[in-house]
Amino acid sequence: MEVFNSKYPSTKDLRSLASKKIPTFAFEYLDGGCNEDVNITRNTSDIREIELIPNYIRKSFTPDLKTKLFDKVYDVPFGVAPIGLQGLIWPNSPNIIAEASKKYNFPFILSTVSTSDIETIAKITDGEAWFQLYYPSNKTIRNDILERAKNSGCEVLVLLCDVPTFGYRPKDIKNGLAMPPKMSLKNMLQILKCPEWAFKSLLNGKPNFETLKTYMRGKMNLRQLGKFMNDTFDGRLDEEKIKPIRDIWKGKIVLKGIASEIDIEKSISLGIDGIIVSNHGGRQLDAGSSTINSMISLVKKYEKRTTIMIDSGLRSGVDVARVMASGAKFCFLGRTFMYGVGALGNNGALHTFEMLKKQLNQVMIQIGCEKTSELINFINSKKYI
Repeated sequence: MEVFNSKYPSTKDLRSLASKKIPTFAFEYLDGGCNEDVNITRNTSDIREIELIPNYIRKSFTPDLKTKLFDKVYDVPFGVAPIGLQGLIWPNSPNIIAEASKKYNFPFILSTVSTSDIETIAKITDGEAWFQLYYPSNKTIRNDILERAKNSGCEVLVLLCDVPTFGYRPKDIKNGLAMPPKMSLKNMLQILKCPEWAFKSLLNGKPNFETLKTYMRGKMNLRQLGKFMNDTFDGRLDEEKIKPIRDIWKGKIVLKGIASEIDIEKSISLGIDGIIVSNHGGRQLDAGSSTINSMISLVKKYEKRTTIMIDSGLRSGVDVARVMASGAKFCFLGRTFMYGVGALGNNGALHTFEMLKKQLNQVMIQIGCEKTSELINFINSKKYI
């Protein structure tokens, strides 16, 4: 059955429809950055500055999108970045995306603060999902979460290092987000305009931090949730916090949020297997560099010493080609998949995957690139590297 819906051939189309079907308070949580929304815009605009040089005089071929990462071959060079509160944005969305990742063989990273638990996502993906850990200050909770991830078959652990404090997000502050969300009159009116979201929310129940529920005491409003997060998690990572995790975890470990030579050097010295250059989708430091500019500078010096990946700012298959040509070994998209699910529901993740794959395939045929690993040979290096 054809899962690609030709009415929505671009991320712009998916975002437009999703903005109508998701209540404003939830859509703005997905769509917004921090402070003045400078870096969220810069992330994408800087990627779009990358130019590729085509090679037209050659024989016809079919591009091979398969990409090897950590001894596993995926069908494409992109996966799904971790997103918190996914079930608030669209009911059951983590499960919907996990099912698509299993069907089409691409990695899905489950966030500690997503709305499905480790065990559920592991069952859907046959243990193929990655897990992103918010560092717990309580060692008992830390070890328990790691044990649950291991027992679920997870082989790649992602340590979040770019949230030493919660980002200042004016839209979220205005919307009074809580988990479950605080139902102000304003929010209720927004929900009434989105009947499908409301109906599916009733069917799936109020979203919660399912992985963390066993460590929480009942339902929490925003103030209680903030206190729980502050008391339970320590966003500031250092070598002494990472070392015991490296000792405990026998699978691959990736540090997400690396953007400087100082941090990548520490990552390598700690025996970390790879990094995701990220700025949390532009949601933490509005005054920071775009991820593509940070990544390009790191690739020049460290591409042979560690596995360098990227997220934040990618919105299309063309963007995937751009970052791979810039030296990324793999890349991740978050908002694009959530726009797809918000727009098209249960078919949204499948459609988004097919859309990105079609876009990437077209670019590779157009420039004459047979394999994703060869995209780096097609960048306008005189201008960018």
